[in-house]
Amino acid sequence: MSTSFLRPCLRRMFSDRGGNFGIMTAILAPVLLGAAGMAIQVGDMLLSKQQLQEAADSAALATATALANGTIQTTEAEAFARNFVAGQMANYLQSGTDIKSTTSVNVQTTTSGKSTSYQVTVSPAYVLTVNPLMQAVGFTTQHLSTSGTTIGGHSQTQGSISMFLALDKSGSMGEDTATVNEESPTESYTYDCNLHYNTKNNKWVYDKCTGSRTNYYTKIEALKMAAGNLFSQLNSADPNAQYVRTGAVSYDINQYAPSSLAWGITGVSSYVNALQANGGTNSSGAMNTAYTSLTAKNAAGNDVENSAHQQKTGQVPKKYIVFMTDGDNNNDPSGGRSYDTATKKTCDDAKSKGIEIYTIAFMAPAGGQALLHYCASDDSHYFQAEKMEDLLAAFQAIGAKASAQLTRLTN
Repeated sequence: MSTSFLRPCLRRMFSDRGGNFGIMTAILAPVLLGAAGMAIQVGDMLLSKQQLQEAADSAALATATALANGTIQTTEAEAFARNFVAGQMANYLQSGTDIKSTTSVNVQTTTSGKSTSYQVTVSPAYVLTVNPLMQAVGFTTQHLSTSGTTIGGHSQTQGSISMFLALDKSGSMGEDTATVNEESPTESYTYDCNLHYNTKNNKWVYDKCTGSRTNYYTKIEALKMAAGNLFSQLNSADPNAQYVRTGAVSYDINQYAPSSLAWGITGVSSYVNALQANGGTNSSGAMNTAYTSLTAKNAAGNDVENSAHQQKTGQVPKKYIVFMTDGDNNNDPSGGRSYDTATKKTCDDAKSKGIEIYTIAFMAPAGGQALLHYCASDDSHYFQAEKMEDLLAAFQAIGAKASAQLTRLTN
């Protein structure tokens, strides 16, 4: 074949544009698919990265806050943060992804005086499987990671308190509770037995026999144990007796010499442990003593308790009265209820001065319950104890609330 014939044929073939689109499409299709897959995947990755960042920031903040509030200890911080991240990402992760094991947590604690700060860094990461379009151009997975840091903390401040107890020691406080004495569960006793006729004296007589019976705690013993728990809580919160002043007064039909307000709990503990049950019931004088002790003025006309605390700690104390009875006030000599009236008046005066009144009705009749319910600052300050365990729990609750006032965390 001559070149004169080939040249026109080749010229016509190379100048023919037919089929170019199909060829270009065949060549560019993988590239275009990869680009489309890349665009979709990049959007997914950016969203996943944002979700991961939000989870890291939230986990760091939640962990630092929990540490500052005392909800968790530093030894628990890592697990707490990892669980938090997993919870935040639960709806976004691909099936089978274990983000807990790939989340690192770092906690740095800094203490200065009574201030503590926590720097929490949470760094989650996981492997994201890419879409098929990305896989078509050679990608299989994408590693995503981020980090969030938060600093939180607290300063511990002491709050001052003055607490005065008004405690019933009337005769009914010598009665048994239904709780067996753990240290001496049984006791011996004597009783009349073997009735017989004594010919010498010409009369019927009994012999004296000895037996054993269950030994129960008396109400006064229960009171001493319950008050002891309260004092222990106060002492734990203020072991150096710098922020707590306590006093107590006891009563039956009469009021007895009080244990005056003093630093710490030594004096009031000894006073309560020496109480003996006897006599009737009249709470009016004791409650007045509790109130006037907490609000007494010095020669300069200043509040004695406030001055004592301000000189030692620079603070104004929170004041409490703890009022306990197991009975109803007796009628006054005129047969009236003036003891109740006077007690209520004192309670009104105390509450008007910002004094919190906790009351405990220990196996008390309706009249005693009504009086104590009236005197309590509110329903949460009134405890109706029908057994010894209730009394212990009541004083424990009061101790916990007072101790919370002593030690406060300020974020």
